[in-house]
Amino acid sequence: MGVSVKCQYGLRALFELSRRWGEGLVRISDISEVQDIPAAFLENIMNQLRQGNFVESRRGKYGGFQLARAPSTIRLDKIVEFIDGGIYTIDCEGDKPLQRCKLKGNCVFLPIWKEAREALRKVYADRTLQDLLDSDVTRSMDNYCI
Repeated sequence: MGVSVKCQYGLRALFELSRRWGEGLVRISDISEVQDIPAAFLENIMNQLRQGNFVESRRGKYGGFQLARAPSTIRLDKIVEFIDGGIYTIDCEGDKPLQRCKLKGNCVFLPIWKEAREALRKVYADRTLQDLLDSDVTRSMDNYCI
């Protein structure tokens, strides 16, 4: 029921860009360092997110990435579905299942797995990057340095 490591990195990168919303372009090396994501892997993820219209980019010495739109308009379910291709896929489900099962049509677990998927989809659909920002305790702690 989890998301791939690639998706986790993508979410963390978008979260970091959300934290810097309105500040201009952010270099991959800065995102990589703050969010502890391997830079080489992150570059591929950011290019994919650009193709999905989640981020905008500019190349060159002063280049970098920024969100393509406000954090409040980017829902987590759209990110997960874009990167991972779906939320909690069930291998034996559908017209062309990844795994054939002799119990097809007679499986007591399939309805439970479908219910779990829908519950998870709802959790992601009900959250935006802005919601993550609003719940980020480290952001509010920056104002209380001693």
